[in-house]
Amino acid sequence: MSLKKIITICLLSIAIVNITNAQEPTLKVSPKFEAYRDSLKQVEYKHVFPIFGQGAYKKGFDIPYPLGVMGNFMWMEQGISVTNLQLGLQNEFNDIGLTPIDFIKFGDNKNTSYTVNVRPDIWVFPFLNVYGILGYANTKTEINLVYPITLQSVVEQNVSTYGIGIMAAGTVGPVFFSVDANFSWNKPELLDKAVPVRVTGIRVGHSFVFKNRPERNIAAWVGGFFMETGADTSGQLKLKDALPASDGTKRDQIVNDYYNWYDNEATIPQKIAADKILTPIVDRLADADGEAIIKYGLDKQVQQKWNGIIGAQFQYNKHWMLRTEFGVLGNRKSMLLSLNYRFLL
Repeated sequence: MSLKKIITICLLSIAIVNITNAQEPTLKVSPKFEAYRDSLKQVEYKHVFPIFGQGAYKKGFDIPYPLGVMGNFMWMEQGISVTNLQLGLQNEFNDIGLTPIDFIKFGDNKNTSYTVNVRPDIWVFPFLNVYGILGYANTKTEINLVYPITLQSVVEQNVSTYGIGIMAAGTVGPVFFSVDANFSWNKPELLDKAVPVRVTGIRVGHSFVFKNRPERNIAAWVGGFFMETGADTSGQLKLKDALPASDGTKRDQIVNDYYNWYDNEATIPQKIAADKILTPIVDRLADADGEAIIKYGLDKQVQQKWNGIIGAQFQYNKHWMLRTEFGVLGNRKSMLLSLNYRFLL
């Protein structure tokens, strides 16, 4: 149970992703909406943002209101990988520094998260949007250890998120495109430091305008989604926090399984490494005093950095938009639901 908990706590920093792209970009109104297009060209735009807004209207572009607040709810499930595991031990007798344990093997590991965030934004130019991210998430991490001991652990924790992002957008004929990138810091409650996350989204789509309400439309798009997390994670915890004193049966099972592996399967190099750190940890399990400090370090990353996305948005008017987006393909699955309100300065 101790090894199970130690490795699980190490992995709790797996990031919460922020799929929070801006609303449909500036669009050139089709000639078939001639009256609406002419009305746009007559607009006298006196607001500061977006810069060059007056020029966009004069050319028949329908630009969004410059300021917006988007509320997002997202569910995501994805595989995670773990490498370069290091363990250390500190107690009243000695202080063992982080020691590489390269023979510990993991099976399929999975992270599931539910995220709620708020994203205020501003169109600086008709083609450039800048936004911030502030959110909260609940994440569940499932870790499977397959060697030298077979264990499964599921741990939940809360995560706070903050970050910044930028989106460039435009149109080519009837097709719009956007490239969206954000950088966020995700602070799990069980780690001392926030984990950085980098996200990029590329989308290509088309807007279907309502015949009698040209300010109302339905947009649909496809694209790709890239995510990369900070890999280096380290920390420490007390053994009694990793292994509750009441969990004696599981503790004894781990001790027995470990020594069965050590006596019958471990190679000489594995025994040398194990004697330096794993055996002292397991012996502390047997003592069960709970005051020893387990130190850890590892590299972790999402298993697949790219996956496909499909999405749609209903723009009721230039104030209100409702959108949804789904992650498809690959081992990352996601569902996003957003409500966006936009207004003038």
